[in-house]
Amino acid sequence: MTAANPMLLGCGVLKREILHLIEKNRWSHDTLFLDPALHCDFDKLGQTLRSALATRRDRDVVVFYGCCHPLMEEMLEEADALRTEGQNCIEMLLGHELFMAETANGAFFVLEEWARSWPRVVSSSFGTNRLDVIREIFHTDRKYLLGLRTPCSSDFTTEAKAAARMAGLPLLWKDVALDHLEAVLRAAVAKRRRRQPCPT
Repeated sequence: MTAANPMLLGCGVLKREILHLIEKNRWSHDTLFLDPALHCDFDKLGQTLRSALATRRDRDVVVFYGCCHPLMEEMLEEADALRTEGQNCIEMLLGHELFMAETANGAFFVLEEWARSWPRVVSSSFGTNRLDVIREIFHTDRKYLLGLRTPCSSDFTTEAKAAARMAGLPLLWKDVALDHLEAVLRAAVAKRRRRQPCPT
């Protein structure tokens, strides 16, 4: 591992977008993407992330995650790894101001990977026959599902509409550029490099 080539390790929810940015900028980062559905299970997320970090202790690692686990900072400190800035991948994609504005308006964000895995994740969390419970949870503080399309997205309209029906919420759409995500990745890699010891 060279000092100029930290490894990007983390959530695969924006895998295509990150790989696109790597190719666009001709970065030489290696990558490891974990299952996006892990954020619904703290135990599995913690075990998987700890294992991935432990087997890469010889690498300079930048972790692509937000505050997705209550022990996130502890796990990163144990592995001497840094993570991207932002409370979650949506904030990294949208930027803080737009993320906060849509959240305040009642948005529940849906990315393509989440929309496609929605039935599996929801059924494992709430069961298959508890539509009333699912809708009650979403209606507590959410007003609409906001489908986020990036330049790397394929058509996930059908899956997003199905998720909206299950949640009992209207579906809105927003097209999102990758500028904020690119800036977040650049900042994290630069911070990682600054922490590296000077060669002797």
